[in-house]
Amino acid sequence: MGFAFVCLISNTKRKNPFYVNISQVNSVSGVIMCNQLRSLDYNSRQASFICKCADSLFEEVLMRIEPIIF
Repeated sequence: MGFAFVCLISNTKRKNPFYVNISQVNSVSGVIMCNQLRSLDYNSRQASFICKCADSLFEEVLMRIEPIIF
């Protein structure tokens, strides 16, 4: 279908319980803003894959998104 759910990433580091710090992985660094969940059509936006995050980081993001969705 071409749709994906994404969380925004920012280099502005604030104290927020929905922010997850990421260490620099390839060219990505900053914080994942779990409260800024978005859906997008990656085909129409011509999005491209940059890198894969660690499983532990992905699990932490999912734990912070769960209270927002449910």
